[in-house]
Amino acid sequence: MDAARIHIFTSLFGLVCSLWTGDDLSASTPNIIIMLMDDMGWGDLGVFGQPSKETPNLDRMAAEGMLFPNFYTANPLCSPSRAALLTGRLPVRNGFYTTNAHARNAYTPQEIVGGISKEEILLPEMLKKKGYVSKIVGKWHLGHRTGHLPLEHGFDQWFGAPDCHFGPYDGSSRPNIPVYNNSEMVGRYYEEFQIDRKTGESNLTQIYLQEGLGFIFTQALARRPFFLYWAPDATHAPVYASKDFLGKSQRGRYGDAVMELDYSVGQILDWLSILGIDKNTFVFFSSDNGAAVMSGPMQSGSNGPFLCGKETTFEGGMREPAIARWPGHIPAGMVSHQLGSVMDLFTTSLALAGLAAPDDRVVDGLDLRPVLFNNSLIDRPIFYYRGNEMMAVRLGPYKAHYWTWSNSWEEFNQGVNFCPGEEVAGVTTHTQEEHTMQPLIFHLGRDPGEKYPISVLSREYQVVLKHISPVVEEHKLKLVPGQPQLNMCDLAVMNWSPPGCKKLGKCLTPPKSQPWKCVWPH
Repeated sequence: MDAARIHIFTSLFGLVCSLWTGDDLSASTPNIIIMLMDDMGWGDLGVFGQPSKETPNLDRMAAEGMLFPNFYTANPLCSPSRAALLTGRLPVRNGFYTTNAHARNAYTPQEIVGGISKEEILLPEMLKKKGYVSKIVGKWHLGHRTGHLPLEHGFDQWFGAPDCHFGPYDGSSRPNIPVYNNSEMVGRYYEEFQIDRKTGESNLTQIYLQEGLGFIFTQALARRPFFLYWAPDATHAPVYASKDFLGKSQRGRYGDAVMELDYSVGQILDWLSILGIDKNTFVFFSSDNGAAVMSGPMQSGSNGPFLCGKETTFEGGMREPAIARWPGHIPAGMVSHQLGSVMDLFTTSLALAGLAAPDDRVVDGLDLRPVLFNNSLIDRPIFYYRGNEMMAVRLGPYKAHYWTWSNSWEEFNQGVNFCPGEEVAGVTTHTQEEHTMQPLIFHLGRDPGEKYPISVLSREYQVVLKHISPVVEEHKLKLVPGQPQLNMCDLAVMNWSPPGCKKLGKCLTPPKSQPWKCVWPH
């Protein structure tokens, strides 16, 4: 933060202090901040053993709060994971999956016709009942068309983009992704919001940081409870960082991006303290899926000891870094071995705000307050989904694979490898292999890398299978899939003419509508 900004914020801080009352710090509705990284791996944090020393602020956050080594996403890909977080529901329930092919990962590229359903209830919609003001900063990724955007699903403010920062495009065959300020675009990636593909330089993370800090300040000054969903995407390929961070890490451009995000987390935590609201603000840090190891070492991170990465239902694709912090409420320096899920953030946030989860639908997320406040353990399964198929389940330390697949031979032979250097015979298969009659079972405590399946002839295997089978049977029996939202594509629906484009002279002419069934290769 530069000297001028520090001076301004310090002066404003004096104003806040003159208005503040002791009652505000003990409010029954804590502020909620969820920081969701993009493609950041479990092994990218120093507290999880990363030796490159890029995350001093996240390591401090863990020391001041609670670390979750066993925390999971709901899907090994961005869009379904984010939909699960904001609805508290598995993607197969909330519609963020495809039925175009079996067990295929689907998301929301520009050509997707669908998006988050109006039937789904998102976290900010619920928090309005308690007077929360909600803002999303960064990547939305739940649909870019009218009816699917953040301000139509409970958020009051938005600064960011509906899609990933792929590009640059020529504006003829494909438009660059728009950046929105609330309901209208204010520019496009690679145009008004530059990302230098050659050097990796972009100031987007700094822009997102200032948007977050400004929102926190405004709500603190107004003494209103707030929900900030801070979702930067610098660690998603093509990876970027600002000039001050480029070349500073030991892991190339990806490490530079991690350093800048860590710096930003530190700035947000310090800002809460400066404003005197840290003891009334619940902060949770995690990632949307595992590191995208198929992108190569300079464009992706580390999944630590875990197998494979993004797109797969092995541990490297779905186990995430996770830290909770709330001074005075969550004991400092704690490590919880609770099996957690991004869907729990929905239910837990509602509970912290004094709200119950919707009772007219199945909500998969748990209320983690007993874990956070008492370090209790709640017995629950973790289901690993890929598209419309439950691929695996974890119960306690055991994980059972009912289907295995990394990616196709076709992709693999073209150089796309979701498990580079980690092939395990009979486990990381390049065809979809069914194991429903005799699942592959691993003890993740003894074998976190899923390299040595427990012998089907052993007593341990039989005991574990007997314990897991009824859990899976009950889940499948009661599962009612939602209407799939990620089946249809059309070039005509891309970001040709977003709201606000006329003011900027940035409207583009779309092609003729020719919808087709989306093809999801993996």
